[in-house]
Amino acid sequence: MKYKNLFFDLDDTIWAFSQNARDTFEEVYQKYSFDRYFDSFDHYYTLYQQRNTELWIEYGEGKITKDELNRQRFFYPLQAVGVEDEALAEQFSKDFFAIIPTKSTLMPHAKEVLEYLAPKYNLYILSNGFRELQSCKMRSAGVDGYFKKVILSEDLGVLKPWPAIFNFALSATQSELRESLMIGDSWEADITGAHGVGMHQAFYNVTERTTFPFLPTYHIHSLKELMDLLYVFWIKSYFCCVLILHKIRYNHG
Repeated sequence: MKYKNLFFDLDDTIWAFSQNARDTFEEVYQKYSFDRYFDSFDHYYTLYQQRNTELWIEYGEGKITKDELNRQRFFYPLQAVGVEDEALAEQFSKDFFAIIPTKSTLMPHAKEVLEYLAPKYNLYILSNGFRELQSCKMRSAGVDGYFKKVILSEDLGVLKPWPAIFNFALSATQSELRESLMIGDSWEADITGAHGVGMHQAFYNVTERTTFPFLPTYHIHSLKELMDLLYVFWIKSYFCCVLILHKIRYNHG
């Protein structure tokens, strides 16, 4: 078998983060009647996403703490429309973090693919997400039992794509680099990071990205494609073993 160890990103690779997050934001937005401040939910969410992206970059570079990341990203949309109510932003944040890990929508075919892969491979999660959320999200979606270990950037204090987190994951799971595959939707965090340490990668292209600085080992648009390509490797490995056994029996016949 070509691979023994499969490292999966969680958000938008297994667990449908974009959909679950949007649903949660809209739920809390309605609870606090934010239409009094914003033209629409889309107006609010666009402001949030723009600042959130910037803040995650700063967090990844070690310029801000996790607490500062969370404080600023929820406060910014209110500030942008002239509402200087930090207590309101904090309450919104608390409700958001209480609700989102209870959401259970998965990426298409995720459970089917994990069901197929789990008996054949060592499955691991390698995520930049926060520990207090990731485990709850996996339990809510019913996928926690498929994975032998969850490795989070918080464990080491280093985010993907830095090489240290990939080397830490290999060490923590006693995995050989040449027998390991990283599967993820983030070109920068998952694919560039794995490529940087020489690990094979499967880019799950959920955003229809069209430009690539280098070719990933595999390029998929559905988790079903991952199952199909690994099935081919599994079949080839199986028949190789059968041929070897036949040769042994023939030589000792």
